[in-house]
Amino acid sequence: MRPEKFHGRYANGGRGCEAPGCGEAGEFRAPGERSPGFDGPGDWRWLCLEHVREFNAGYDWFEGMSPDEILAAQSPIAGWERETRAFRPGAAAAPRWADFDDPLDAIGARASEIRARAAGRQKMTRFTPKEREALEAMGLGPETDLHGLRQRYSTLVRRYHPDRNGGDRSHEKALQAVIEAYTALKGRPIFA
Repeated sequence: MRPEKFHGRYANGGRGCEAPGCGEAGEFRAPGERSPGFDGPGDWRWLCLEHVREFNAGYDWFEGMSPDEILAAQSPIAGWERETRAFRPGAAAAPRWADFDDPLDAIGARASEIRARAAGRQKMTRFTPKEREALEAMGLGPETDLHGLRQRYSTLVRRYHPDRNGGDRSHEKALQAVIEAYTALKGRPIFA
């Protein structure tokens, strides 16, 4: 590497050093008045090597921070403890970053949940669309056996039947859906 070459030097595009009273070429960038943000990348000041070194010597990234904030900013996992949109509470089947010591464990847990859901969909392919609707109407999954089907039917009939609800007929549609679902499923060879 040649001694006159410095990291961060930009070929002079005819810019002069912006330090007052300096006549050198402005070959190095330093943050300007407007910092980068929503409105764009911000402004740059162009300085010569001497003045950019002076600027860098006086720049303190931690200025205004407490010792605890400085320690947190220097942590090797700084930023991993924050929840992103995909991992916020309430997101569908997503683990919270804070529940894991290693971020890769969180990613692995998410992948396991996706594989488990895909396996559940594969189990449902042995049923026709009408039978899947019937299972859903009864609140059952693909692993249900005949005993589980009968038990769930009995529970739902007791819940929705007007004789068990003091004559309340507001659940008649739900009762009819349960009866139709049970009728469609009970003769299925898997349950027989």
